[in-house]
Amino acid sequence: MSKKLKIAIQKSGRLQDDSISLLRECGLKINNGKDQLRVESPNFPLEILYLRNSDIPQYLIDGVADIAIVGENLLHEKTPELPIVQKLGFSKCRVSIAVPKSMSFHSIQELNGKKIATSYPQTLKKYLAKNEISAETHLINGSVEIAPNIGLADAICDIVSSGSTLFKNNLKEVDTILKSEAVLVSGKELSPYKRKVLDKLVFRIRSVLQAKDYRYLLLNAPDEKIAKISAILPGMKSPTVMPLAEKGWSSLHTVINQERFWEVIEELKQNGAQGILICPIEKMVN
Repeated sequence: MSKKLKIAIQKSGRLQDDSISLLRECGLKINNGKDQLRVESPNFPLEILYLRNSDIPQYLIDGVADIAIVGENLLHEKTPELPIVQKLGFSKCRVSIAVPKSMSFHSIQELNGKKIATSYPQTLKKYLAKNEISAETHLINGSVEIAPNIGLADAICDIVSSGSTLFKNNLKEVDTILKSEAVLVSGKELSPYKRKVLDKLVFRIRSVLQAKDYRYLLLNAPDEKIAKISAILPGMKSPTVMPLAEKGWSSLHTVINQERFWEVIEELKQNGAQGILICPIEKMVN
């Protein structure tokens, strides 16, 4: 039996591209050559299985794969009992109810007695039951958005990303059932060895994901302003302070959440900060 941890990812599409990109950022060497369905990383005990997206949850249940990267929407529809190990922050979308723009819609109770087309029957079934709505469900695999235009359904339940597909088909989003993103999910039974390998992989993934939210900040400031500028910076602990060749000036280095930078930039400048640089961070280990 192979000791390598087996991870299932989408055979083709954007979720596959983002998944491979993440694993490579974690330092794994991966050769995903054309038409290969199974590859091994030469520098980490990981075996990658390229599978059809809709089949991945069952492969986890059957133990063919140990872990997988899938969308929460698929997990919710197929195998909600499988544990999410880590949310990954990409491939964000939502599963929503949409109706024709011409339809007057004020409450989800107006779905009572309607025909709803979907490729997510279990998700829709739970939604209708929760809201005590009686509606007729039509299962469609692909191109769900055309159902109202051809008279097959009064509404749809489908994935929405940008909303452009709904717009093109004269539909409007009226309720969000669930929000989704790519997640790392685990099978229920892993050997102690594979659990340790998974822990190492998750450590790397979290280091990469955390780095995406932060930037390395460098600035120059007069020595008499260091205390004030240090108090302004919302970074990790206290900044590193190094004297410059020019007497009376120092360079401050710190890590800052990229969203917070724009909140304090003017205050930094007003207190004498100059030569401010923001640099990306590849990995961040706490």
